[in-house]
Amino acid sequence: MAVMILNAARISGHNWYFSVVAVGVGVVLFLLTSFSDPGTVTAENVSQYLAAYPYDNIIYAEKECSTCKITKWCHNCSAFHSLIGVALICRPARSKHCSICDRCVARFDHHCGWMNNCIGEKNTRYFIAFLLWHILICLYGAIFLGLILAGQLKERKVIYILTVYYGIENSFSGLFPHVVQWFLGSYNTQILLTVFLVVVAMLLAGFFGYHVHLCLTNTTTNETFKWQDYISWKKKLNEAKASAVALKASTHAVNRDGKSPLSKWKVCCRRAPPQQSEEEVIKNNVYDQGVVSNIYEILVPLSERRSLSHLKSL
Repeated sequence: MAVMILNAARISGHNWYFSVVAVGVGVVLFLLTSFSDPGTVTAENVSQYLAAYPYDNIIYAEKECSTCKITKWCHNCSAFHSLIGVALICRPARSKHCSICDRCVARFDHHCGWMNNCIGEKNTRYFIAFLLWHILICLYGAIFLGLILAGQLKERKVIYILTVYYGIENSFSGLFPHVVQWFLGSYNTQILLTVFLVVVAMLLAGFFGYHVHLCLTNTTTNETFKWQDYISWKKKLNEAKASAVALKASTHAVNRDGKSPLSKWKVCCRRAPPQQSEEEVIKNNVYDQGVVSNIYEILVPLSERRSLSHLKSL
């Protein structure tokens, strides 16, 4: 164990500055994600967000947020005066009122319990960077420990001892179980830590990949569920219309031919003919402006651009 500590000290000496910078950047990204404004919609900036995100009249329609309190600074008495009952914030498209934070957030994605903050228009970039950076830190830690363990394997001449003194076949299939057994017996803590870092890196990579996909298509987690609900509702509506058409056609056929009609239950429940039921439901995301524009919107939010700064309410 003493030799391993010396090896770790030697390697960490070469990577000391990198480790300090890595941890420092991780802390900064955490603070930015947790404490920065996610894009709170207020009476002062609602005009900006209304201009930045038009309603698509599919999953977003003009609607007032009855739970938001509008406050305005009074220059006469130097205090905030509530305007509840006088005016309500018109909730911009892509925004949502977070019940935990009790505020409307522009381009709302989700409320992150780990960050204790909403992920919205202004801090999505920090959240994505946070995920990516910690994936790299976990991989770096796993590789770092792997190099230390490989150095111990070579320095202790484990493979040489297994093949020469114990007569183990010098092949991967022959040596692998014995090497693993030696590692678990001598460095079980380091092995478990390495596996833990790899698993965490994989989980973060999956979460990161999902959010990168959302950014590239200019969609949010909240909108993903909205689209699922809309498409499901639209399909059921189309099926209902097709069943109504089939029922009407069956009734006309009975009146014309004099045959006994099918029961209404059978007509409504049976599958409508393909030509009547296959009305394709398309996800028409009007906010998707192409990969380059979508990435630029994440890096430089619309509300922070000069073209919309003149719309800010005074």
